[in-house]
Formats: sequence, C-alpha cells, structure tokens
Amino acid sequence: MSHDPSAALFVDGELVAAAEEERFIRDKHAKGRFPYEAARFCMEYAGIGPKDVQVVAFPYARIPLTSPARWHYARRHWYAPDRALDALFNGNRRYRRNMAKLRKLVGDLGMSNARLEAVEHHLAHASSAYHLSGFKEKTAILSIDGKGEYATTFFGYGEHGKIHKLKEFYDPDSLGGLFGAMTEYLGFEMLDGEFKVMGMAPYGDPDRYDFSRLLKYDKQSIEINTHLMNVVGTRRFKDEQGKGYYFSPKLIEWLGPRRQGDEIDDPYIDYAASIQRLLEKVSLGLVDNYLGDILQETGKLCFAGGVALNVKLNQRILARPDVQELIVQPAASDAGTAIGAASYVVNQLGDEVQPMRHAYLGPGYNNAQCIAACEAHPARPSWRQIDNTAHRCAELLAAGNPVAWFQGRMEFGPRALGNRSILGAPNSPGIADTINEQIKYRERWRPFCPSMLDTVAPDMLQTEHPAPYMTITFDVGEGWKERVPEVVHEDGTARAQVVTRESNPRYYELLLEMQRLTGNGVVLNTSLNRRGEPMVCSPQDALNMFYGSDLQYLIMEDILVCKQEQATDE
Repeated sequence: MSHDPSAALFVDGELVAAAEEERFIRDKHAKGRFPYEAARFCMEYAGIGPKDVQVVAFPYARIPLTSPARWHYARRHWYAPDRALDALFNGNRRYRRNMAKLRKLVGDLGMSNARLEAVEHHLAHASSAYHLSGFKEKTAILSIDGKGEYATTFFGYGEHGKIHKLKEFYDPDSLGGLFGAMTEYLGFEMLDGEFKVMGMAPYGDPDRYDFSRLLKYDKQSIEINTHLMNVVGTRRFKDEQGKGYYFSPKLIEWLGPRRQGDEIDDPYIDYAASIQRLLEKVSLGLVDNYLGDILQETGKLCFAGGVALNVKLNQRILARPDVQELIVQPAASDAGTAIGAASYVVNQLGDEVQPMRHAYLGPGYNNAQCIAACEAHPARPSWRQIDNTAHRCAELLAAGNPVAWFQGRMEFGPRALGNRSILGAPNSPGIADTINEQIKYRERWRPFCPSMLDTVAPDMLQTEHPAPYMTITFDVGEGWKERVPEVVHEDGTARAQVVTRESNPRYYELLLEMQRLTGNGVVLNTSLNRRGEPMVCSPQDALNMFYGSDLQYLIMEDILVCKQEQATDE
C-alpha cells in the first residue's frame, strides 16, 4: 500500500506475528515503502524460512470494467477528464504497479514457493475485524476509510465464516476522504492528523457552523460536494509552496484561511466539532439503513477501516440499543489489511481463523538484550537490574514521575497498550502537560488515555463492555474525573484500555501496585515516541527516545535506566 505497510503471519489459522514497517525503518507511516523488514521479522519470530511460506495475500485487487466502481469514479470526475478516462481505460494501473512491487518483495525475500492472492481492499478490512472476532453467528460488518481500489465504504455481514457484501460506496464519495480533507484544512497531515481533529472537537461548538453543504445525504447514499472537498486536479487549493490539498479554494472563500500553528482557537475548534458531528450523523444513519435489520437480529457489529479509529463515533455506535457487542480491529487503518488479507485467504482455504486474543504481535527483547543496548549506546546509560519491577515502577509513578515502560512484545496498531508506553499517575497534577511539552513535544491540548484494571472499569466507565484496545470512548462515572483528572477529556469521556491479567500479566501487576499506592488502579498511558516519530520498537529505539526528551526514568524489562544517577556518577 502507499502508506502504513505491514506484514502479518498466520500459521495453521493462528495469527502469530504482525508489525508495521515504520517501526523497523523509523519512518512514520513508511509512505511508498513495502514491508520488507516487517515480513522478515514475522518469519524469524515464527521460526520458518521463506520457502515455507505457502501463500502471500495482498489487500488490493483487480477491479473489472463491469464493476460499477470504475464507472462511478469516471462519472463523478467529469471535471478532470484525464482521471475519468484513466478509470475506464487504465483502471487497474495501481493494481499492476502494486503487484509488480509485491512480486519483487517475494523474490527478494526468497519466498519461491508462495502463491500470490489479491484480496479486495475493503474485504481485507472486513475480514480483519470479522474473521478474528470469534463470532460464528450472523454479524454485521462495517468498513469506512478514505478509499481502497475505488470503494470507500462497505456494508455487509458475516455468517459461518463467509463475508457477504450488501453495499459499497465509491470514490470520491468518501466519509474518510471528507474527514481527511478537513484534517488538511485544519492544519494537520491527512492519514495522520485525523485523531487530532477528533481530539480538538470537544473544545468547539458544532452548532455555530452548518457543514451540511459538504455532502448530500439521504440515509441510503452520500454524495460529496466536489466543488469543496475530495477534489483532484485543477480544483485543488495550492499553498505558496505549490503543495496541493484535497479541498478547493472555494472552501477557503467560505471558511477562511487554512489553520496554522499548534494552538486551538476560534473558529477552527468549531469547524472540528462540526465535521465530527457530521461524520457521526451520516455514519449512524447509513448503519441504520444498511445494517439495522441485522443488528436487530444479532446485536453484533465488526468495524474496520481508518474511520474505525474515530473513538467518538464508536461510542455513538455502541450507544445504539441494537448494538450489544462492538468489535473494532485495533489496527483498523491500512496496516490492519495485512491481517485482513491473510485471514480472508486462510478462511477461503478452509482453515479456521483463530480469534485475535491480543495485539502484542511484534518483537520482544530480554534483559540481556536490553543490557547490551545500554552498553552499546553512546550516551553511556547508568542502568541496573531491579527486582519487583512493577512495584518499583509504581513507586516512581506515584511520586509524580513520568516513566518510559518497555516490556514484552511490541503492539500492532497505532495504540500503545502497555508494552511501548510512557506512563504517568493520572491523579498527579500537571503530569499531562509535562508529557506533552517536555517529552512528546506535541500540542499541549492533546488528551491522554487511561489504562485500568478490569475490576475498576465497571465503575469508572459504567459498562461491562470489553475495551482492550483503546478503540472506544466512554463517559466517565461520577467522582472519577476528580480522582484521575489527567486522563478525562474536555467532554467528560475517556478513551480507555481495560487490562486483564490474561492479556498482559506484568502490566496488570503494575496497575495493582498503583491501586495499592494511590487508591486508583489506573495509569495515564501514551505511546513511547516523540512527535512525528513511530512508536519505538527496540531497546536502542527506546534509549534514543529517552535521551532525546526530558524523561528521567526508563524501565526495559527489568533494567532501570536513570538520568539522575548518571549525572551523579559523572
């Protein structure tokens, strides 16, 4: 894919390894790259050689001219004749280019016995959520993103392992594309800053501006106003450097200049609130129209695609009376299509896909490797091996210190889930500002999320619904905002991770220690990286990030690194 390339490996129906390429090459989103290092890791972890790989699945397929997708694209891009004609007469050129790169990767890595299988992009998204859900009975499936080959939105259902397609929308009629174009207008990067727009929205008033002119919507279909958004060619707004954006100059005439800088101010916070409300309203209406009957019957919904990372939308979906169980693929963006394409083919081959039990699917390191990284690092870290690691970390946190926490296998997907994390005590005043300003160097208004014990969640989140992956926000229960103010957002919600002993024993032990020391089995948890960088993967990455920030404490497995002790030693 053109962004967020990743690799995943299934062995006998079980997902044994998965990782994003960005983590290995240290280039966020790894745009334009193919997952060489991620694929090498997966094979190495599983202990198999390249010639042992039987099938390589890829989440991008050939779309025939008989499909309505290419005709829809051509009709809606009449104002850019080159694009329209290309869709009709050369409509699979991206597919051919991707397959050429895939064949090269397969050849370069020596997977000489592998058969190549192309899976439609949105079928891969759908499979990543449905086939790994463990659901056997009839289940509604939803996928929304910018676009795949041509499709932007998928409605369907799964039953007994088979995915049935009910309806698709096609480019440029894309809710993900619309939200992405507004992300660009609000001063962030498309395919990276959408969650910042979502985080900005609670500071604004969605009633101040009517964004209904951005699309036509009748609960059965959407049509984006391509005089304003999701534009191509000469309709794009260009800045002084000549960079083109996916909105038009007419949007600037209507809303004013594109936002600049890191502050949140009027009217941009209201624009963020308005586009978030529009996304929620239209998505919920379409779900009701295309999936409502299935949800009434089963109460189960699986959701993937980049828009599935919009946790506010997910909260609204879960609040529907006909949704009893909501499964959101933790790697819902294009990174997760590696899992999806592979699981789809596994199912097609007749193997049973095993449920996804956790997202800790990347590399892990032991104490000896962490020590070796310390000894090789040019900063000459002061380190020592400690006993009762969870208790020692909890003491540092309870004293008001942020701690870099590097444990076990790396997470797959954009969220740190307690293995590649920066942690803080959420009852410690100002800890969020400290992490934003002095450690992550990001916008000071950005919210943080809590990880909590499963015994705490029913009271704090007022629900028994599973939340293992930080993919849903919940209204925080009475009294908890005062107890853990650093992880409650402006609107009184929290994007929570509920931790079980089975999913992450060491992290669970740390949360128990925090409960003993502070009375709250909750920590502030954010990814172990600085602004603009991928989450760390290796001990060397962790040390580089540690010495490039104001962090004072880093715990890698049982190895404690302290800057204060180092200064004393020197």
